[in-house]
Amino acid sequence: MSTTTMPATAAYATRIAFIVELAGHLHRYGTTSQRLEGAIVSVARRLGLDCEPWSNPTGLILSFSDPQRPPGESDTTRVIRLPPGETNLYKLCEADRIAEEVVAARLDIAEGHAALRALDRSSGWRGDVQQVIGFGLAAASVAGLLRLPWLDVATAGVIGMLVGLLDLSGRGRPQMKEAGDALAGIVAGGLAALVASFVAPLNLNTVVIASMIVLMPGMALTNAFSELTSQHLVSGTARFAGAMTTLLKLTVGTMIALTVVQLSGLEPQVRAWRPQTAWVEWGAVVTASWAFAALFRAGRRDYVLVMAAAIAGYAISRLVGQWLGSPVGVFLSALVVTVAGNGYARWMNRPGALIRVPGIIMLVPGSTSLRSLLVAVQQQDVGAGQDAAITVVNVLLALIAGLLIGNLLLPARRNL
Repeated sequence: MSTTTMPATAAYATRIAFIVELAGHLHRYGTTSQRLEGAIVSVARRLGLDCEPWSNPTGLILSFSDPQRPPGESDTTRVIRLPPGETNLYKLCEADRIAEEVVAARLDIAEGHAALRALDRSSGWRGDVQQVIGFGLAAASVAGLLRLPWLDVATAGVIGMLVGLLDLSGRGRPQMKEAGDALAGIVAGGLAALVASFVAPLNLNTVVIASMIVLMPGMALTNAFSELTSQHLVSGTARFAGAMTTLLKLTVGTMIALTVVQLSGLEPQVRAWRPQTAWVEWGAVVTASWAFAALFRAGRRDYVLVMAAAIAGYAISRLVGQWLGSPVGVFLSALVVTVAGNGYARWMNRPGALIRVPGIIMLVPGSTSLRSLLVAVQQQDVGAGQDAAITVVNVLLALIAGLLIGNLLLPARRNL
C-alpha cells in the first residue's frame, strides 16, 4: 500500500465510500443481515468510524459518524437499493480478503475500493456454461439421491439444463426475471408430462421438483428463520415472504403446464418407483457436491473444500437419520457444519461460509416445501400437503437448532 495514508487517517469521505462499496458487495453475495451488519460494524470501527447499518434483502441503510468530531457534525447516511443477493463464494472470499488488507494497512483504501469494483466484472461465457451445466447436474443428482429410475434421472437433468438456460436468459431483463420462476415451472411441468405421456411412466411430481431444485428457496427459508432468531425481524420476515413467493410462482407455472397437458387430452403415466441401489445415491452425492460448488461459484482452490463440506453434511444427516430419525440427523449435521465453519474461519482467517453454506445446502427443505404446495393444489385439499408441510417445519427447526447450538459450542470470531 501507499506509505502516506493509514486507513484510519484517510479522508472521511474516502473511508465511507470504501465501506459502502464493501457492504454492497457482501449483500450481492448473499450474506445474511446479521453477518453483514456485524462485518460492516467491525470494518468501520477499524477504520475509525462509527457505523449503524440496517440490512434487508432488497437494500441497505448505512449511517456514519466520526467519533473524533463533535456529535452531529459528521453524520452521513447512505440509502442503497439492491436486488436480493446470490451466493458467490469466490467473490465473497475476495471481498473479505480486500477488507482485511485495507484494515491491516497493507492496501491503500483507494486501491481497495478499486479492487472491490473490479469484482463486478462478468465471469464471461465460461462462467455461464458452468452455471447451466450446474443446473442440469444438480437436477440429475437430486433425482439420483432419491433413487429414481434412469429415465427419471435423465429427464430431470435435461430439464434442469433448460431451466438453467432460461435463468441465464432472464438476467438483465427485468420483466422476464419477474416471471422466470413461473416460466421454469411451465417448462419443467410441460416437458416432464410429455415424457410421461409419450415415452414411459415417470415419478412425475418428483422429477418436476428435482429439475427445478436450484430455484427452490430452501436456503432462503433457512436464512429467514436464522435472521428471525437473531432478532432481525424485518429482514427475516421479508426474506420469508420472498421465499414463499418463489414457491407460489413455481407452483403456478407447474400447474399451468399440467392443466394444459390435461386439456389437450394427454394422459401422463405416473409410477412411484425408486429402484436404484445405494451406490447410485452415494455417487449422486459426489456429483451434487460438484454441481453446488459450481453454482455457488467457488474458487478453484476451494472446490475440494466446498465439495467435502457438502458431502459431509449430507452423510452425517443420512447416516444419523437412519439410526435416530431424520430430524436428529439434520440437527447434528447442521451443528457439526457450523462448528467446522467457525473453526475454519478462526484458524484460516477466511470466510466460514465456504464450509457452512455448502454443508447445509442438501439439508434445506426447498423441495419438500414445493411438494406440499403442489400436492395441495393438485388435489384441491390443504390436508393433502400437511405431511410434507410438517416435514418442512421439522427440518427447519432442526437446522436452526443445529446452527444456534453450533455457534454456542464454538463462537465465530469472524462474521462471514
